Amino acid sequence: MDSSNSPGNGNGAYSHMPPQGASNKKASALPAGAEAPDFTLYSTPDQAVSLSEFRGQPVILAFYPADWSPVCSDQMALYNEILPEFQRYGAQLLGISVDGKWCHNAFSDARNLRFPLLADFEPKGEVARSYGVYREREGVSERALFVVDGDGIIRWSHVSPVGVNPGADGILQALESLTAGDQDAATAPEEVFRR
Repeated sequence: MDSSNSPGNGNGAYSHMPPQGASNKKASALPAGAEAPDFTLYSTPDQAVSLSEFRGQPVILAFYPADWSPVCSDQMALYNEILPEFQRYGAQLLGISVDGKWCHNAFSDARNLRFPLLADFEPKGEVARSYGVYREREGVSERALFVVDGDGIIRWSHVSPVGVNPGADGILQALESLTAGDQDAATAPEEVFRR
């Protein structure tokens, strides 16, 4: 690295090194078959939601890096549009990012979202960490999807590149697999296509 671009050299340039103590290694998402860690997060400034509230039904956890970013906005808009397809399987969709509850409230209102956005805000990224999808270097979650069955077991997980909308095909295949009684949704194709 060119030391002339390090902090404190007076030329206004900055280093691209991660903060001290931040890891460069890629997160490792919890796999199919793992128990989904329970959590309680705020969905509005005065209402919290727990994963355990949804026992007995499938839950889709959609971790995303940040409200207002173009890819995140497109991804959440897509899920909002096809929400009836998720509901056909009895599934509850939960969006999760490290944004605060007030930010989520404004984003949800601006996008007319009809599903909860949960604030993994404080301690920052704690839930994303428990699912193995926190990006220490950037301080945000991965763009990660989990389908959890009614018993609280992860049946499908997928981590997409941060700049790529993962679409909904993989989610729908995993839900179909649960409905068909095939508890091994991990065999769903790794590649998912954008709708």
